[in-house]
Amino acid sequence: MLNTDNKDKSAFIAIVGCPNVGKSSILNRLLGQKIAIVSDKPQTTRTKIMGVLTEGDTQLVFTDTPGFHRPRTKLGEKMVQAVSDSVSGVDACLFVVEPEGELRPAELELIEKFKKLKMPVILAINKVDTLPDKEVLMARILEISKTYDFEAVVPVSALRGINMDELLSEMKKLAEESVFFFPEDTLTDQPERVIAAEIIREKLLRNLDREIPHGVAVSIEKMREREDSDIMDIEAVIYCEKDSHKGIIIGKNGAMLKRISTRAREDMEKFFQCHINLRCWVKVKEGWRNREGLIHNFGLD
Repeated sequence: MLNTDNKDKSAFIAIVGCPNVGKSSILNRLLGQKIAIVSDKPQTTRTKIMGVLTEGDTQLVFTDTPGFHRPRTKLGEKMVQAVSDSVSGVDACLFVVEPEGELRPAELELIEKFKKLKMPVILAINKVDTLPDKEVLMARILEISKTYDFEAVVPVSALRGINMDELLSEMKKLAEESVFFFPEDTLTDQPERVIAAEIIREKLLRNLDREIPHGVAVSIEKMREREDSDIMDIEAVIYCEKDSHKGIIIGKNGAMLKRISTRAREDMEKFFQCHINLRCWVKVKEGWRNREGLIHNFGLD
């Protein structure tokens, strides 16, 4: 049941930044449960993923967005559009950057969007645990702070949990008096089939060479709980763009596909809290990332 007490507060916050800066890791850490897949490869997140955190009288609705980049395919164009749409339709943004290096052109472009919208923005400098010299971090904070009037600047490590409570406290300050928009026990808007497909795709990202995972999509063809049993049957098709990629995904004597399926099943059982019977097949769909119909069929638009 939705909370209708007007003393409650809420805020819609988009998590934005370049690929591979740790946006999904921050979301998972804030929620205390993994709903967004993570890997060390850029552009892991392809669509907007909503996560809901309700604590006491405050509800924060997060949108984890794809990494902001210069697209090379129609799928990439839709990913970048998802970021722009998210920034335009929220109360505030959490801007995630890495702890060192120059600001990238895409990051400067995001900052320009903030300025046009006069958007309240919190800057999260992630991966601070990787910095041996904290003077580098201070220089980074000073550099980026000159580009925009951020509501707060919080150095964090999503991996280690450093300063995540401080980050959450700053975001709660952005919430305004409002009814809760979701039931208090809501965690995400993602359907179970999408979560299952994303878990499989994460294992593909983590176990395959850099280029191949970006050309894969996962479709859940069947997802059904058995009657009088705590077993769920899931059948999935992994689509790739080339026959050579299909062979790599399957592996010698099916070893790679078995490894991916096993690790995906283990994560699914943790999330769905039941035994999973997972079966996966691999099929080729050449050039699907540039084909509107297939992008739509895979739920990526």
